[in-house]
Amino acid sequence: MPTIAIVDYDMGNLHSVCKGLENAGATPKITDVPAEIHQADAVVLPGVGAFDPAMQHLRERNLIEPVKEAIASGKPFLGICLGLQILFDSSEEGSEPGLGVIAGAVRRFKPEPGLTIPHMGWNRLDFTQPDIPLWGDLPPTPWVYFVHSYYVDPINPEVRAATVTHGSQTVTAAIARDNLMAVQFHPEKSSTTGLQILANFVNRVRMPVLAG
Repeated sequence: MPTIAIVDYDMGNLHSVCKGLENAGATPKITDVPAEIHQADAVVLPGVGAFDPAMQHLRERNLIEPVKEAIASGKPFLGICLGLQILFDSSEEGSEPGLGVIAGAVRRFKPEPGLTIPHMGWNRLDFTQPDIPLWGDLPPTPWVYFVHSYYVDPINPEVRAATVTHGSQTVTAAIARDNLMAVQFHPEKSSTTGLQILANFVNRVRMPVLAG
């Protein structure tokens, strides 16, 4: 069974992510040890909370470079919620620089009449990269669970893997580039659809690396 490191930087309950990966046949390991992240077959970066504390906690635990190195190594990498946002350069939520793996910024939803911020609850995904492994065996516009006031705005629109519409605002809900995948919603809270997404990630981890 593949070993998947779940990065622990004290930003959210990791148990439900761990359980979802176990159900999909992986061996998840919650860790803040760089060597264990390096040795794992894949890495998951979850997160709940605010941008600046997330970056500060990663720095305090000496996890910034191990996370970047895991992505650069080519091993499958999945960011979830705040774990998506901190992959970007900066955020309107704070002043800390992000990891800078994906060019772009994190922006706050603009107020509009009748719009609730945070965007909280079930909403439909619209796939912009419909053929990536993460979406395997899903319906065309699946329902998933969101809790967020900010969204990622990549400079290169080609990294978008899915969008979501909240009020009149259509924003990025997921990104995918090579081995890197990240989602704004919570697959671990998204019922059977979310469990399928986590299972798809585990299946991607099992795939042999194709020679370039």
